[in-house]
Amino acid sequence: MSRMYWLAICLCFGFSFCELLGPNSQKDGIKSDDETDNSKKNDKKDKETAEYLMKLREELITMQIIPESMKDNLNMIEEFSETLNELLRDPDELSDNHLDQMKFTLAMLKKYPLLKHSLPLTDLEKAKHNADAKKEKGETKDVFGNILDVPEEEELVTTAEMKEAKAIYDKAMSELLRRPAETRAPMLQVKFAAERGYRPAQAELAWYLVFGDGVERDLDLARSMFEELAADGYAEGHAGLGFLYATGLGVGVSQARALLYYTLGAAGGSDYAQMALAYRHWAEVTVPVSCPKALQLYTRVAAKVASKVSLSGGPGVQRVRLLDEAEGGAGALDSDLIEYYQLLADKGDVQAQVGLGQLHFQGGHGVPLDISKALHYFQQAAKTGNAVANAFLGKIYLEGGEGVRPNNETALHYFQKAAELNNPVGQSGLGIMYLQGRGVFKDTTVALKYFTMSANQGWVEGQLYLGFMYFGGIGVRRDFKQANKYFSLASQSGHVLALYHLAQMHAQGLGVPRSCTTAVELLKNVCERGAWSARLMAAHAAWRARSADAALAQYLALAERGLEVAQSNAAFLLDSGESRLFPGEQRYRRALQLWGRAAAQGCAGARVKLGDYHYYGLGTAPDLEAAAFHYRIASEQLHNAQATFNLGYMHERGLGLARDLHLAKRCYDLAADTAPEARLPAALALARLHAAAAVHRLADSLVDSPLAALLLSGEGSLLHNWDAYLIGALTTALGVVVLLRRPQRQTDRPARPPASDNCSSGSTARRLPLPSPQGPTNARTGNTCCDVKVPQRRTPANPFLSQPSNSLKARPPASHRALLCAVISTFGRAGGLRLGATLAMY
Repeated sequence: MSRMYWLAICLCFGFSFCELLGPNSQKDGIKSDDETDNSKKNDKKDKETAEYLMKLREELITMQIIPESMKDNLNMIEEFSETLNELLRDPDELSDNHLDQMKFTLAMLKKYPLLKHSLPLTDLEKAKHNADAKKEKGETKDVFGNILDVPEEEELVTTAEMKEAKAIYDKAMSELLRRPAETRAPMLQVKFAAERGYRPAQAELAWYLVFGDGVERDLDLARSMFEELAADGYAEGHAGLGFLYATGLGVGVSQARALLYYTLGAAGGSDYAQMALAYRHWAEVTVPVSCPKALQLYTRVAAKVASKVSLSGGPGVQRVRLLDEAEGGAGALDSDLIEYYQLLADKGDVQAQVGLGQLHFQGGHGVPLDISKALHYFQQAAKTGNAVANAFLGKIYLEGGEGVRPNNETALHYFQKAAELNNPVGQSGLGIMYLQGRGVFKDTTVALKYFTMSANQGWVEGQLYLGFMYFGGIGVRRDFKQANKYFSLASQSGHVLALYHLAQMHAQGLGVPRSCTTAVELLKNVCERGAWSARLMAAHAAWRARSADAALAQYLALAERGLEVAQSNAAFLLDSGESRLFPGEQRYRRALQLWGRAAAQGCAGARVKLGDYHYYGLGTAPDLEAAAFHYRIASEQLHNAQATFNLGYMHERGLGLARDLHLAKRCYDLAADTAPEARLPAALALARLHAAAAVHRLADSLVDSPLAALLLSGEGSLLHNWDAYLIGALTTALGVVVLLRRPQRQTDRPARPPASDNCSSGSTARRLPLPSPQGPTNARTGNTCCDVKVPQRRTPANPFLSQPSNSLKARPPASHRALLCAVISTFGRAGGLRLGATLAMY
């Protein structure tokens, strides 16, 4: 029994062992090996799939970028074709000049083929890398990155001489950017670098030769230098030649050549040519209007400007209108006024110290940018605990500058002192330090708090940084509408970065409807705030220094860039005749063109000037209807008092408009309400208008009366003998005057004593009053006598009287006789003869 028990147990173990080692176990082992192999194969397949997808993604990105580059090239080809079409628009009238232009254009196309500017592989890799990085960070797509600029040709600096020239040129340009009062020393350095063959220095020197700033103006030498640079393919040379041909300085005006040179310069990366060409596409100047092309060109320049602007917004630019300044408006600060503020600051006036510090910190108003002077004045004001001075000291130490090294600890100290006094500049400064982690631990929540406090007080930097945080979702939930709100608030203060990012949002339709027009206007504003805007103050300084030619050349250069202030100022100089660059009637035609461009950009004074030019026929034929059209635009849309007054005058006189006294009165009233200085002229015009209306009403009432119908009819004698009636009326009036002025007889006058026998009676004498007890005395000589002989004045004969001339009749006073003589001379011999009978009775 026990043996059978153990046998059964052995059999059970045997079956179990056989099952483990049997075919099923081998199948399971094979299955597990297969699963391992399959998993490896799947991993390999997934890896290959991921690599394929990555390559496909890179190819898609490449395909997205290449069409944009091809589109740019096609746009440039279209611009060249438009220029060629303009040159070939009338083959029958081709002259030698046109043929020369065609040959030159073909030579340029052959020398600079546009398709050679295709995007290199390195740029593609950079673009793909940036796109991947933005996607990983969750950043929004930027359409401005797809608008690719033509690669700019960098100036090769190989030799030691060229390196020295570049260093000297960079030093001189940094000095010129500070807007010094004297530019001769930096220009000598630029000239030295240009003589060494450094092409940027040569281009800069050519521009200064055109302006006559720091060097003697020489248009011929400037043109030759631009031609040499253009022949070498330098973009700034093409831009300079485009300016000369567009304005006619030193060469004949040729808008076709100007457009060609601008196109070549823009393709080469010249910011001047890009701005000039963008303005022409935007304002439809010699080319069809094209908002996309203007957007593309302005974007390239705006990106350069925004990349060089500090967080403070860059140097300040004052846009002075010569027309307003000539009429008594605000202009640049006089040197006497600045010296007065300096005197107050030296005596301890805190407000003067803060004001001078801000002027030197930002520049403008005729004051050069000088960080060291700003630091000096702010330190003086900060000793008294001034919050603004402490805040700006923090900004200076945060950003650094010439002679001042950045110091986060010092900046934090001053920002904290200003923020404790609830100063918005100090609050935004603390927000920047917490946002970037400079001197403190990075904390976006605290930064958001300080930015909000600063923005609520209206400080531009607080508004700008709040826009950045909402736009990028930094410390808050991304909200494009809030970002657009704060960018709009900051752009009202003219901050360049706010304008640039607001333009991006309008171009992409982020938080606002997409609008190419609004984006172009904002980008144009950004471009006009570049470093070249300092030329506005340089031109104004030249005008105040009685150098009208230099001022006009600089204003014309900025006018080609599209700056409205420069256009109106250049037109003012041409209108006043101060410049001798364009003599005779030519200056009025050029001024009319510039007034028109400035008026198209919303300048009210330029619009009024357009009306004046058409009214008086300056630079164009007189056209009263066109004058009234421009006056109406300036009055209704721009609310200009002068234009409203002119419309009233034209309605009153019926010049170019229907004569309507009611509309004239309305225009005069509106002019008086629009501007205080128009009240006196409007009051005089209204008085004249009321007087004329009263005379018209009186004349109408007399004409409509029955007496007038009787006297003015053909049967009446009034029309035939009007002079006799008028003489009679005047004589009657004269008689009334004589009667009223006749002396009255005195009834109580004492009787005169008889004449003395001692006096001679040979002549008529008048008797003096009774002598005094001391004896008779002559009133004039002091001689004692009872009577004084007074001879009678002889009266000339009157041809109208039959009586003798020595008649003792009373005669009218001399004033009355003069009046009668005036009547006689007025009405001639016929009236005089009729007056004879009346005088005979008189």
